[in-house]
Formats: sequence, structure tokens, C-alpha cells
Amino acid sequence: MLELPEVETARRDLDKDIGGRKIKSAEVLGPKRIAGGAASKKAFGTLLEGRKIAAVSRRGLNLIFDIGDEELMIVGLGSGGRIRRATAKVDVAKETQLVLNFTQGGQLRLLDDGDEMNVTVVGSDALENVFPDFATLGFDPIDEPMSWTAFGQRLIRQNAKLKHLLMDDSFVIGLGSVYSDEILHSALLRWDRKPSALITQEIRRLYRAIVETMHNAVKHRGITEDVFGEQGSYNEYLEVYGRGGERSRHGRGQVLISKIGGLPHYYCDYQV
Repeated sequence: MLELPEVETARRDLDKDIGGRKIKSAEVLGPKRIAGGAASKKAFGTLLEGRKIAAVSRRGLNLIFDIGDEELMIVGLGSGGRIRRATAKVDVAKETQLVLNFTQGGQLRLLDDGDEMNVTVVGSDALENVFPDFATLGFDPIDEPMSWTAFGQRLIRQNAKLKHLLMDDSFVIGLGSVYSDEILHSALLRWDRKPSALITQEIRRLYRAIVETMHNAVKHRGITEDVFGEQGSYNEYLEVYGRGGERSRHGRGQVLISKIGGLPHYYCDYQV
């Protein structure tokens, strides 16, 4: 599952690398559903031809390409999507869904190992209507400055256990199994704690763990390959995730594993 640091790393790279580039042609290689409601795959490609990408931004885990004329191309990567910069000489992988050819500077390829990626062109004034879920997105620890007190006020109104709450995009954006486990370990909190039972010191620890973990993960470019195919280095800083049976890197005990909702959960017994 893609999580916030990996998507934010892609956004920053793309904004810097392809901002100002003009799309010469676009080819939909995947199924028609990728083509955002267009009449055909060819029609979708025609819609993008000649557009200049002014900037790349993000809403939640969706990448937003400003393609001019007050229109936006929204890319929802889903759980298995990824984006790669490439040249025309590089072989096209079978999971490639969409290829944008630039007038200068190679290609942008959208790949999907599953069936969740979607690409939609929409007028900027219709964004909230087409994507109503954007209005319900929670706290963005990368883009949305928030005091710990405001965070705490939101937190104590929630009923879900902490692990589930951290993975709920309506509370905080873009946390999956990896970073929710890292945050809980950093905050020294058990996965099944209820927000209403947290004391002030624990709320502050949780807030700090969310913000610091996200910013540090972005700084080290996440844990997966970036848009240039280079591996992020945050794997070297993971304290507990994927380390069952080992000692946490800077903790004082062995990393344990349990199953929550069918997914592995990594933690230490000193989380309370």
C-alpha cells in the first residue's frame, strides 16, 4: 500500500522535473476505465495532447497535474500504482497503463500492479463535485500545519482504537500498516488504546510522532522506489516494521508481531 511519504516524494520530484513540460502525445495502454470517463482511450489521449503541465500538487494520496485552461489531471494511484520517468528507448513494462510523451524530456509512465489506478481530467471549479471525498480528508501532517492542542481536540472526539484511527483517511491522511506501526512505537502507545483514555502527555507524544515520522520519511524519500527508479532510504530508519524477532533499532526490547484485521502489526511490549 502506498503511504503519504512515498506519494509526497513523487509529487515533489514531478513538480520539479516536469513542471513546464508540454505533452506531445498520450497513449492509454491499460483498460478504458483508466481513461477517466472519456468516450474512448483515443479521445482521452487527444484531450491531453498539447497540454503544458504547470505544476504538480497533491490532495490526500491523489496527485494533481495542472494542465492549463483551468483543468486538472487527477491521478489516483490506488494501492499498487506507481509513476516512472523514462525515455522512449526503455522497454515498456506490461503493467504500464498510460504513457505521456513530452516534446522535450522523455516520458512519464503510469503503472499499476492491481486494478485501482484512475486518471481523470476535470475542471478546477468542479474538483469537489467530482471528488467529494476530498472534502472529508483528515489532517495532512505534511501540508497542513496544526497545533498539538487542535490535534488533541480532534483526537478525543474519536471512538476508534488508535491503530484503526491512524489508518483512517478522514482523521489523518496516508498512513498504512508501515507508518502507523512506526508512529505508535515512537509514541509508546498500544494499538488498541482509545483516544478518550489518553492523558495530555500521550496526546502530545502521538502528535509529535505523526509529524516527525512523516517529515523524516519524506526527508529520506520513503521506503519504495521513486519516480526515477531509485530506492528510498527510510527502510534504514524503521524501528519495528518488518523486524519481528529482532530488537527495535533504538528501543529496549524485542519486536513482537500480532495480526490485526488480517495484517501484521509490529510493536514492542513496552508500548502502553
